[in-house]
Amino acid sequence: MDLELPDFLTRNRYGEIRLTGHRIGLLHLVDRYNQGCSPEAILCAYPSLSLALIHKVIAFYLDNQAGVDSYVTASRTEIDRQAAKPSPGPNMIELRRRLEQMQGARTSEA
Repeated sequence: MDLELPDFLTRNRYGEIRLTGHRIGLLHLVDRYNQGCSPEAILCAYPSLSLALIHKVIAFYLDNQAGVDSYVTASRTEIDRQAAKPSPGPNMIELRRRLEQMQGARTSEA
């Protein structure tokens, strides 16, 4: 599943495909399009894009639907996998230390 990307799409080092010069992913536009949004409705959701660019992305999707759908499925799987992972955070000892530090700072300010 290695799509050949036109100049208006860029794959970052993590494999995510974004609209060149934007932080908006191909996944997001494809999702909206598949939900029945018109190009004009997509433009309302992403006003930093041009209508012409949105049309180019949709045309790319339609010309490469199997490959893009495969990419979207793989991306969703990875998003779900990452969301299911426990989020590492501070343990109770670290939380108590931070609380004591904050309380100490408040006391010294008064």
